[in-house]
Amino acid sequence: MGAPTSSSTLPGLIVRMLHLLNPELRQQVLDIGTGSGYSAALLGHRLGDELVTSIDVDAYLVQAARDRLEGFGRRPRMVVADATGELPEGDYDRMIATVSVRPVPRSWLAALRPGGEIVTTIAQTSLLVSAKLERGLVARGSVQSDPASFMRTRSGANYPPRLDAVYSDARDADGDEVRELRGPVPNLWTDWELRALYELDSADIENRSATDDDGKTIVWLLAGDGSWARAEEGTGKVHQSGALRLWDDLERVRARWEEAGQFSLHDLTVELTPETTKVTSPDGKWIIRL
Repeated sequence: MGAPTSSSTLPGLIVRMLHLLNPELRQQVLDIGTGSGYSAALLGHRLGDELVTSIDVDAYLVQAARDRLEGFGRRPRMVVADATGELPEGDYDRMIATVSVRPVPRSWLAALRPGGEIVTTIAQTSLLVSAKLERGLVARGSVQSDPASFMRTRSGANYPPRLDAVYSDARDADGDEVRELRGPVPNLWTDWELRALYELDSADIENRSATDDDGKTIVWLLAGDGSWARAEEGTGKVHQSGALRLWDDLERVRARWEEAGQFSLHDLTVELTPETTKVTSPDGKWIIRL
């Protein structure tokens, strides 16, 4: 009844991320999120198994991947480890993560050699990030042009449950506030840039969408404290309830992005420090700290 805890990543996306990572011969690579073992196998073939360490929080997945890879002669180091805690001993030149984080953990920066590079995604967004470590455990880089989304890192056996109870309240109720829509109802599945900017701005908000009998879009925004918003294209109304005004936040993000010329998200820059992950707009006026 819960959310899936593992999935098989599109092979082409793994290859794209490995091209971004661009590991060189004799460089040590940490593969964060073993999964099926596919990325570890490619890295081992390219660099040699002795230079590849792969970790996953799920002992079953690690053993299954180890057995799978040994079946065709690949034997990278595979370790059961929580990616948000201490990493297996080693000085890594490259890190690739097929789980998402928010912010990037201090342990990742501490285990990376100066000049080393990280390819990862920001949790709850579709933002693929590539960054290079500079002095003082600070890495700088940018958002890449291709969207990518991965499950968030976890420490336990399962993820928290989805917000079905909040959705039940939000489905048809009037809420505390009913007002007119300001602008169109966005399709947050296809408009990934707006969705990503909103997800950067407003953490841990779940969105759902549907179409009514006339083919009009309905969007729900749901928060863990019970706040919700529903926008209906057919009625031109927004319904909101709870301490947070979630649709107001989405409209604020959309208005600010439009004022900034709706810049492409691959023009965003990122700075990773032990304390925070900072995302900055091309003009430097919009900074979001995670």
